[in-house]
Amino acid sequence: MTHHTRRTLATRLLPAAALTLAAGTPLLRPTLAQAATRTEIDADVAAALTRLQNLPQPRALFAQARATLIFPRIIQGGFVVGGQYGEGALLEGGTTRGYFNIAGASFGLLIGAQASGLAMFFMTQEALRALMNAEGWEIGTGPTVVVLDRGAQINATSTTLREPVYAVTFNQEGLMASIALNGTKITQIRPS
Repeated sequence: MTHHTRRTLATRLLPAAALTLAAGTPLLRPTLAQAATRTEIDADVAAALTRLQNLPQPRALFAQARATLIFPRIIQGGFVVGGQYGEGALLEGGTTRGYFNIAGASFGLLIGAQASGLAMFFMTQEALRALMNAEGWEIGTGPTVVVLDRGAQINATSTTLREPVYAVTFNQEGLMASIALNGTKITQIRPS
């Protein structure tokens, strides 16, 4: 007979609780069933790009970026142990250069679920090369990524943009405060 301690129960039950929470949340349910096709990703990215280009805050970023990686919808959920996942496309010069997913796990004081979009602006050719040459780029290693909140976005100008990569979240829905990027991995995919 197996003796269960609080620690062994926690390590077995908390991940299951996080998945149950995520699966039972209406904003997560439809997107976890299957990977998106190239056509679906393109449509979602085009809609997100239009939405972003109509906002005044990221205009300086669009004007200077070498390429923009857009994840229209990243699903994040958890109960102490959490995870996030999304699919998107890298746009360079108005054309799609590749498709990527973003995935990560987090631990700590978290509970809830949310969906949000993420746009990453690659300001230098070196930062873009780091993304394209990596067999999965883990944020926090390689080029510096600066997450801009709404206040910082408003103050971003062509003279203040000096970092290799900027990240902007948009369209947040749900019960979590923000999207966590450190330790998140971005990997190139080949959707059907």
